[in-house]
Amino acid sequence: MELHLISLALGLLLLVPVALKILFPYLWLDVLFFVDIMRIFVAFVSRRRKKPAFFALDRFLEQVAAVPDKSFMVFGDERYTFALVDEQSNRIANALRAHPGYTPGDTVALFMGNEPAFVTTWLALAKLGSPVALLNSNIRSKSLLHCFNCCRATVLIAATGRLTTFAVSQQNPKRTYLMKNKVFNVRCTLDPSDESCVRDGMDDGQTSSVPQMSLLCASGLPKAAVLNQNRLLSALAVLSSNGITSKDIFYLNLPLYHTAGFIVGFIGCIETGSTIILKKKFSASQFWDDCRKHNVTVIQYIGEVMRYLCSTPKKDNDKEHKVRLAIGNGIRAEVWREFLNRFGNIQIREFYASTEGNVGFVNYVGKIGAVGRVNFFYRKLFPYTLVKYDTERDEPVRDANGLCVKALKGETGLLVSKITDIAPFLGYVQNEEQNERKRLRNVLKKGDLYFNTGDLLKIDHDNFIYFQDRVGDTFRWKGENVATTEVSDILTLSGCLQEANVYGVQVPGHEGRIGMAAATLKKDVKFDGRRMYQHVVSYLPSYARPRFIRIQDAMEVTGTFKQMKVKLMEQGFNPGSIQDPLYILDDRAESYMLLTAEIYKSIMSGSIKL
Repeated sequence: MELHLISLALGLLLLVPVALKILFPYLWLDVLFFVDIMRIFVAFVSRRRKKPAFFALDRFLEQVAAVPDKSFMVFGDERYTFALVDEQSNRIANALRAHPGYTPGDTVALFMGNEPAFVTTWLALAKLGSPVALLNSNIRSKSLLHCFNCCRATVLIAATGRLTTFAVSQQNPKRTYLMKNKVFNVRCTLDPSDESCVRDGMDDGQTSSVPQMSLLCASGLPKAAVLNQNRLLSALAVLSSNGITSKDIFYLNLPLYHTAGFIVGFIGCIETGSTIILKKKFSASQFWDDCRKHNVTVIQYIGEVMRYLCSTPKKDNDKEHKVRLAIGNGIRAEVWREFLNRFGNIQIREFYASTEGNVGFVNYVGKIGAVGRVNFFYRKLFPYTLVKYDTERDEPVRDANGLCVKALKGETGLLVSKITDIAPFLGYVQNEEQNERKRLRNVLKKGDLYFNTGDLLKIDHDNFIYFQDRVGDTFRWKGENVATTEVSDILTLSGCLQEANVYGVQVPGHEGRIGMAAATLKKDVKFDGRRMYQHVVSYLPSYARPRFIRIQDAMEVTGTFKQMKVKLMEQGFNPGSIQDPLYILDDRAESYMLLTAEIYKSIMSGSIKL
């Protein structure tokens, strides 16, 4: 009898894992993810309690002491060890300190593309205690000047040739603006072989304490997001939490001025001690050859990167590489499947996050198309929810009590995350209006405070989270956020447009939304396609230039006089169903040309790439 009971007990015990696998197929992965989160949290708290305070720079110096001769960065045929990067950053710091236009602690605007000087200069400024504003290297004119203002920058460090938009002439109004606002271009001091940089190290005791507001990301007109040292400290764990170690070789071809490249790539590799293969810019044709040449094991992406790679001609050696992991965001489900089928069994870690946001998700399960998964334990640490959203009124739906209405499973809703000590909202520099727009009050109960992500997401019945779209005045194209208010302002300065309503429209086969503007003309003025082309090319980076312009007799507005976007977005750019004149940006003709039915068909079929 006892033997029978023991056998029965063992049988039931063996059935437990099977039952759990059937009833809760992702339980073990959920638990492992939470363990990872707790490990990161404990490490973060431990570092924050250190005296003096421990920051990302300190982790870099730990790596320098531990593995000085290990390659930290490879750029072209040049290899930079941890010790060499440290030495060059010291030389730059010494040169900066000797420069009459700079004082340690000044806020510095960094205007560089992907190059070793970006890394060494940022480290130098960290050693000198200077907050750094990372400027989008594509911005120009009005946007560039605005970024100096909103970041309170007093020093500009630019790569050689980056300031070609500023003439040497003292009569240039843009240059005069910089001089009046005490913005100095100290690019000449960045050569580590310069005579003024002869000292190899920083003098003892001269490294400044780093301010809390240590990093600003300013890429356009509307706002500059703040990242303090606590945020950078938590960012150290981004790569290690995804199983990346010092043995990995990380391929970094996304812009360093963008938080994806800077935080995930650069800061992440400081923590893990991985080697960075740094590229000036993304090249689909060179991508896999680079990976093979450098034995790359981890790649970073945005959705467009994956689509571009899948669009290259197929080769027999597509699966011959050592890449085991791809980490990023914005990949569509169909591209995800195509990528795996073509390039082999690469683990894809899709995540959701934003520069200023206080919540993020990681698809640790590998569910195709999802950006993450609802995890009970994680949700306790970082309370978030999806609420119903009225796209016509551009605001959350509220009940009779004035509280937001939760979105049901399978229903698209606005992602909001509770603002707490663990998950703060740092806001934007000198822009309290934008800060208040991001704060959502009385969400689930009176008096509570949540961060409004501005993103629409959906949670399915298996608790997987899917990104749906953006709301408000921003859309995403070519991996960049495009602020519609900025583009509208630029368009109305063209001389022929009275008003411009900018929005994004979907194009088959493309990630995100491409820019389109519905505009009205000034009285007795005709639309000049060539003049408009020259204007947008002069003032806007390529990804922000409206590809389509729709000329209307009058601008449609809501009852509260807000420009209507949803209806226009739904109508798209089909000349067969829109009576208004439609124009398309044509780079070959250097003009906006009439959009014909033939051109529209070519776009929809994929014959014309946008």
